[in-house]
Amino acid sequence: MDFFDKTFYNNTVGQWSIALIIIVGTVILAKLIYFIFSKLILKLTAKTKTKLDDLLLRKMKDPVVFLFVLTGIYFAVKTLSLPVTLDDAVNKAYYFLLLIDFAWAITRFIDALILEYITPKVEKSESDLDDQLLPIARKSMKIAIWTLSIIIGLDNMGYDVGAVIAGLGLGGLAFALAAKDSISNLFAGFTIFTDKPFKLKDRIIIDGYDGIVEEIGIRSTRIRLLNGRLVTMPNSNLVNDAVVNVSSEPSRKVTMDLGLVYETSYKQMKRAEEILKEISENNPDVENCITAFTSFGDFALNIRYIYYIRKGADIFGTMDSVNMEILKRFEEEKLEFAYPTQMIYTKPV
Repeated sequence: MDFFDKTFYNNTVGQWSIALIIIVGTVILAKLIYFIFSKLILKLTAKTKTKLDDLLLRKMKDPVVFLFVLTGIYFAVKTLSLPVTLDDAVNKAYYFLLLIDFAWAITRFIDALILEYITPKVEKSESDLDDQLLPIARKSMKIAIWTLSIIIGLDNMGYDVGAVIAGLGLGGLAFALAAKDSISNLFAGFTIFTDKPFKLKDRIIIDGYDGIVEEIGIRSTRIRLLNGRLVTMPNSNLVNDAVVNVSSEPSRKVTMDLGLVYETSYKQMKRAEEILKEISENNPDVENCITAFTSFGDFALNIRYIYYIRKGADIFGTMDSVNMEILKRFEEEKLEFAYPTQMIYTKPV
């Protein structure tokens, strides 16, 4: 018993032991609550028709556990005899962290509501504007809640928030210079939303990158390349550089030069042009075509064949279908394609 009566830093070993037991017990209780949330309650909510309860439990699990640990540590410390200044600091820190945990829980709660009720409606809507604005609204909501919570917390701790904000105003110029690239990206993001050079799920080409727009954010835009890789590009680049919006084309133009051998007759050339027009007319994914006997080449009679694939059609599938039909019809009509050849005449001596 004498050991537990020994005093260290104004508290006996027994008091330190009680505080430690409270902290350890709180951690164990927090792990038990985590287990109950993860294993038992989630199994029960999985049987319900709505997904909201599952989302709420998953998202509120961490803030609740943190609340138990924080409260346990606070009460453990409060069992000790502390100097007035330190005790006051502990109180302020506890209420500040309590407010932060509250903000954490609120943001997760609102996020769960958005995912369950708003996101499905946005995905079903025909407009792409709401798809672009929803991620920004979610981020802005979180920033606003966290900023307000921190300001209130600092005010409760005794800091003059007005003076802090005024001080930020004095350092605004230095901040603006340091963050000029970020500010430029923010304005560029606003320009993208107003001018709409592209929208979500559009295929664009910029600075050698060719891919599908997955997300348009406040500062940057994410592009999924055709090879599957994800590129995050600052919005200022998208505004300042030339952007090719492939998805906005009314139709895909395909140009082909078909060369027939010089032994091809006049009637065969006319027939070749007729076949190309028939192929275009019979293909539902081809909107229009142009054919012309364009030149007498070095080793071929050249026919220029231009056709347009309708918007939304399978481009490569249509090209394959047209090319296979050309090969088949020309073979049936005995129309021979040319390849580089030379004919040498030897003058008799």
